[in-house]
Amino acid sequence: MDPTKVVAAFIAAVPRRDVEELLGFFTEDAVYHNIPIAPVSGHAAIGATLRGFLEPASHAEFEVLAIAQVGDKVLTERIDRFTINGKSIELPVMGTFEIDARGKIRAWRDYFDLAQFTKQMG
Repeated sequence: MDPTKVVAAFIAAVPRRDVEELLGFFTEDAVYHNIPIAPVSGHAAIGATLRGFLEPASHAEFEVLAIAQVGDKVLTERIDRFTINGKSIELPVMGTFEIDARGKIRAWRDYFDLAQFTKQMG
């Protein structure tokens, strides 16, 4: 499966905020690392992390500004947008997705400024 298409499908699913649907994109032992926060691994931990910001959100979307693929890695430059507790948040993000041969995400790393997110949350 084309790694870029896998990532595009994952990003297209984010606005539905359905954590179970999103978990279907990951291998059972996948790692999700929101840098500078500690990484989490496995469906249970990734699901808990996703629920932490998607469940309180009334809106979520990842706008892809640029996307590139090198082998099994897909690099994204994005603006991640959320509405949480009535507050609009826009966060510039650089993300790296590693896709396995079955078309599942085995690693997802997002690089962003945590202080910028915290400031917008108030």
